[in-house]
Amino acid sequence: MPLEGYAALGDGRSVALVGWDGSIDWWCVPHMDSPPLCDRLLASANGGCFAITPQQAFSVERRYLPNSNVLETLFITASGSARMIESLNSGPAGRLPWAELARRVEGITGQVDFAVTLNFGTQADTVCPYLAPTGNGCVFHAGRILGMFLHSEQLQIERQDDLGVSATLRIAAGQKTVLAIIAGRDEPLVRPPLELIDARIDGSDREWRQWSQGLTYDGPYKPLVVRSALALKLLLSSPAGSIMAAATSSLPERIGGLKNYDYRYAWVRDAGYTIEAFLGIGAQPEAKAAFTWLLKRLGEHGARVCYTLEGARVEPTRPIALPGYKNSPPQVGNDATDQPQHGVYGDIFETARCFIDSGNILDSPSAMILAGLADECADRWRQPDCGIWELPDKQHYTSSKISCWQALSRAVELADGGHLPTTCRDRWDRERQRIQAWIEEHCWSEAQQACLFYPGADGLDASLALAVRFGYPSVERLRSTLEAVEHTLGRNGFHYRYSGADHEEGCFLACTFWLIEAWALLDQPERAQHAFERAVSGLHRGVGIYAEMVDPDHGHYLGNLPQGLTHLALMRAARAIGGFRPER
Repeated sequence: MPLEGYAALGDGRSVALVGWDGSIDWWCVPHMDSPPLCDRLLASANGGCFAITPQQAFSVERRYLPNSNVLETLFITASGSARMIESLNSGPAGRLPWAELARRVEGITGQVDFAVTLNFGTQADTVCPYLAPTGNGCVFHAGRILGMFLHSEQLQIERQDDLGVSATLRIAAGQKTVLAIIAGRDEPLVRPPLELIDARIDGSDREWRQWSQGLTYDGPYKPLVVRSALALKLLLSSPAGSIMAAATSSLPERIGGLKNYDYRYAWVRDAGYTIEAFLGIGAQPEAKAAFTWLLKRLGEHGARVCYTLEGARVEPTRPIALPGYKNSPPQVGNDATDQPQHGVYGDIFETARCFIDSGNILDSPSAMILAGLADECADRWRQPDCGIWELPDKQHYTSSKISCWQALSRAVELADGGHLPTTCRDRWDRERQRIQAWIEEHCWSEAQQACLFYPGADGLDASLALAVRFGYPSVERLRSTLEAVEHTLGRNGFHYRYSGADHEEGCFLACTFWLIEAWALLDQPERAQHAFERAVSGLHRGVGIYAEMVDPDHGHYLGNLPQGLTHLALMRAARAIGGFRPER
């Protein structure tokens, strides 16, 4: 199935992807980064799944319920139509202490016969699932996952064994039934009545709507901004406050290629941008939780690139024994964790400045952590790094130097505002001036009238659009650079990350929205608005959940999804078109 055929369900602890055919093909239980119970996304022939699919030819209409992450699917067949409402349920007091995947099927007209399939995943052949009858019902075991498949007597079981369940379900107009999976990991299991699970679908919808109604954004493209905020909320791990970059692992940046990474980790960059986004739309509890989590990690480990959702070091990349999505070899882990990336300094200090500008207060230990990181940035900016794109070749990437300038500029501003110790304030100021002078001398190409990817390179880097948001002062050079990026890296309304990337991957959606934001900040609102609407139109095939990349020629999504950075960039672009300007 094309990746745009999937929607996402979530409860603040895990995320499930459900296709337009009614099959849940990805679900890590009980946490976002746990081994998957459903992994057919990476093993189409025999992976784990939970499918409720009409037995005859059908068409589909899908949407999220208004201002909610509860999904509605209308199946239309020659014999009738039926609606399915799906939710990863929460309770009236917030997240449930177990995973509860609920699927309500309602007959609308005539009758519809469904095939119901539940296959237990083997976690890349590392576990052998089995059923175990008990006095309170039949439970399934999949490694350390313990669960139950709950349903009414309307379901006609044809097969039930260690490998899973096959059944049929006939729904006539006016009838309703609920199917659910209750699961946990290394913990006792609660068996709620189906009536309560059914009621929690509506309760979860109310909780989502209440959260959405509390957002303060009232600018252009509000439905898109709210939908992106809801997608980001799916990636926020409760109660830790960590923010997952994306809900999946190993979805390819090019079909059949090798750039198939695990994004179920928390990147400093993504966390920073999400905190800024949440502050900008009035989601203060989420912003505070995420900022606290980030500061604790910085205090424990220093300025690493990414962490696990629990705040530990990410393990190195290793392959897993699954075919992969469309035969793109999968892997877990991520090698970025130990890379030097100077961009993290800018991300950290921009987040702190945004937190303060929203009227909030830094505690003394956090201020000392930030002051130490400013000193570290002032010492390290002259060194090469792997850049924002986590490339294997260390270079003096222009974007990294600008991020160091950004970090020290924000540190000076915070010190001047009384939020950081002022002992090294003047030193930070002198170093940011040296960084700017170095960039102007080494990174500009008169021949191309653009800032280069790095000194001596021929290519360009689309992430330099972010320098406009950061307030980097060489405005005319940035404007000229963005024109060159549009001409060189743009394709059918989308943009590649850097020169040469078109041979390896699709267009990176965040870059497109960063450029749109930059044009708006450079007082070209009509250009920004036209580009925004063109990009959104090109992503129309899904239900509002965006991936990391897109094939610019055919419109198919590429890379992991939901991709937080894409939704973050869209929100910033919409706010900029609406007139929002960062305080400088």
